[in-house]
Amino acid sequence: MTEPSNSLSTLLPIMHDVSHQTYPSATLYVVATPIGNAGDISLRALHTLSIVDAVACEDTRNTGHLLTRYGLSKNLIAAHQHNEREVADKLIARLQAGERIALVSDAGTPAVSDPGARIVDAVRNAGLRVIPLPGASAAVTALSASGLLNDQFYFVGFLPAKAKQRETVLFGLQAIAATMVFYEAPHRITETVAALAAAFEPTRHIVFARELTKLFEETHRCTLAEAVTWINADPNRQKGEFVLLLEGAANAGDQDQIEAERILGILLEECSVKQAAALAAQITGQKKNALYERALQMKNASEQGED
Repeated sequence: MTEPSNSLSTLLPIMHDVSHQTYPSATLYVVATPIGNAGDISLRALHTLSIVDAVACEDTRNTGHLLTRYGLSKNLIAAHQHNEREVADKLIARLQAGERIALVSDAGTPAVSDPGARIVDAVRNAGLRVIPLPGASAAVTALSASGLLNDQFYFVGFLPAKAKQRETVLFGLQAIAATMVFYEAPHRITETVAALAAAFEPTRHIVFARELTKLFEETHRCTLAEAVTWINADPNRQKGEFVLLLEGAANAGDQDQIEAERILGILLEECSVKQAAALAAQITGQKKNALYERALQMKNASEQGED
């Protein structure tokens, strides 16, 4: 193991610059916190958290524990998805009184698939200042290690839990050319991967980014045709918080293929693979053999997701 060099002295000038920046009062500071590794917090975030009058957070226990690790203790205000509107009024009153308040989520950047957006909106509408402090983001972290060659990404976040609603959302994404970013919890990962495999072409690449920055961090890239088998091959692969990156459509204008797969999905609910392919060929005019192969892939992916 390589011993770290003594770099504390080199940080002193940076800390001096950070502490002498302007930190206006009556301001909401949106502070990104680590997504797993406590070392991934910025020096500016630590200084801001040390000077604010209160911290609005998703879970007071989690944030209290995090602040303790940095030697900080602050008045904590619960600000989660169930009370955002109500707590926004309380925060605005305190800001109008001249306080500095930090807004954090349990991990990563607030208001990005996490609570906070309603609070930021209300504070802005009240004519008060909002200052963001950049930092950890699971989506950007996963993208940087994916190797997917695309200058654009489309953030989806969590898909609906119900199968029909999820299917509708995925159908609407089939023509997206940008890399798509999904978040998923461990108890739903297998069914989500099966749904992706059923909704998109099997040749598309998918990246599994699991437990990013943590001890058992893992990043794996494969095709959708291989994805269900890979996630089911080892129970450990189904643990932890996930970012899924899905390769965008190679030809976003190929609406004929997208429509054929939508029709197959409907027919497979009532017909055999052979019947679905035959009927889809009559409806779309596409070759029955190709439709049969795709229908078979969709059927297998669906059955594996139900196991």
